[in-house]
Amino acid sequence: MAKILCIGAGYVGGPTMAVIALHCPQHTVTVFDINKKKVAEWNSDQLPIYEPGLLEVVQQARGRNLFFTASDIDRHIAESEIIFVSVNTPTKTFGQGAGRTADLQYWEKTARMILEHSSSDKIIIEKSTLPVRTAQAMENILNTNAKGLHFEVLSNPEFLAEGSAIQDLENPDRVLIGGHDTPGGKKAVQTIVDLYANWVPRERIITTNLWSSELSKLVANAFLAQRISSINAISALCEKTGADVEEVAYAIGMDSRIGPRFLKASVGFGGSCFKKDILNLVYLCESQGLPEAAAYWEQVIRMNEYQEARFVANMVSAMFNTLAGKRIAVYGAAFKANTSDTRESPALAVCRGLLAEKAELVLCDPHALENARLDLGDDARLVTFEIDPYIAAEGAHAIAVLTEWEDFTRLDYKRIFDSMVNPSFIFDGRNILDRAKLFEMGFNVFSIGKEPLLHFNQHPTE
Repeated sequence: MAKILCIGAGYVGGPTMAVIALHCPQHTVTVFDINKKKVAEWNSDQLPIYEPGLLEVVQQARGRNLFFTASDIDRHIAESEIIFVSVNTPTKTFGQGAGRTADLQYWEKTARMILEHSSSDKIIIEKSTLPVRTAQAMENILNTNAKGLHFEVLSNPEFLAEGSAIQDLENPDRVLIGGHDTPGGKKAVQTIVDLYANWVPRERIITTNLWSSELSKLVANAFLAQRISSINAISALCEKTGADVEEVAYAIGMDSRIGPRFLKASVGFGGSCFKKDILNLVYLCESQGLPEAAAYWEQVIRMNEYQEARFVANMVSAMFNTLAGKRIAVYGAAFKANTSDTRESPALAVCRGLLAEKAELVLCDPHALENARLDLGDDARLVTFEIDPYIAAEGAHAIAVLTEWEDFTRLDYKRIFDSMVNPSFIFDGRNILDRAKLFEMGFNVFSIGKEPLLHFNQHPTE
């Protein structure tokens, strides 16, 4: 039996440790976080994050071999043999690399805290997304000590997607573990391989060197984001030419060399990983004297920002070139469905653009309103937050669908149309609604990558 500690109880640490505890009852898993409120929520049935299936997993393991705490970190570090580090690594906002590279101050404080309270050798696992060769810096901090202790640092990046995290953890495409090609490194890697092998088929557990593992995470997210930005670039062309982006995506997705995944055109991608990891990759390329490679990857971000701005511009143009004083119901705040996470959400970017046009916003989301309120900052005072989509739409000039919640597909849109101001507009930023039916009801319908359906002779881009 091993004692496992995870430092950081966020979107990665919490679900990952819950699944490990569920499948490894022989091990004790403790999750530490400095945020006492968050820990209290992890110890309740009102978890701090919304994730389908997460509560059920937590309830099965919590109190048996899964524990959440905000205290006694010194004891937990001292007693643990395996420590996962899953602290926040936001994009740096100051100094060298500002706006691109990761801010590692929390990670370094954690490394020094581990060293301070350790009295035995340990396996330290990078679970946060970190720049390449961060493990080396961690090793330098941990293994330069007067205690005679040895710390084996591994990289075990997460590949879970919010909204399907439990499914991704239970049945992963692969588990990646990176370590040194030394006797100590091989032994530590095998320890973590054996941990995951309690439920993951061995052939899906990939072992690499440390640097390959760290870089693989950045590159995977960059490639996925690139696909989204690519199809979004084509969506703009579709709207101009009369092509249908969903038909185009389906046709090219049938090509086995391309495949259908991540070819869903939308208002843009969001979340904590894609933008941050691409910017990390940009900074890495720049620091290695590769400006052309850096510019290539940076364009993925620029394309995403363009898609968000284009959505707002189309709304302004369609609604007679002014949004001032017009009530707009925004359906969706989370960056994707089935999560409460609003970090880098395109919905909030669009909200800020609409507020700049003096629109009156009513923001509706089944699970993410509180996070949206926090992430909007000072702009939140200009927004009405409403859980009921029917109330949100009353007296509205337009609806903007910005998160692909299934709830929004099941609404009575005839009832909604009857409560709105005419002419009524609906802007489907996720292409989840039946545009033909909406048009029949009386809506002027704008979808991503499709010609608008209008009840008057006006094209938003003319």
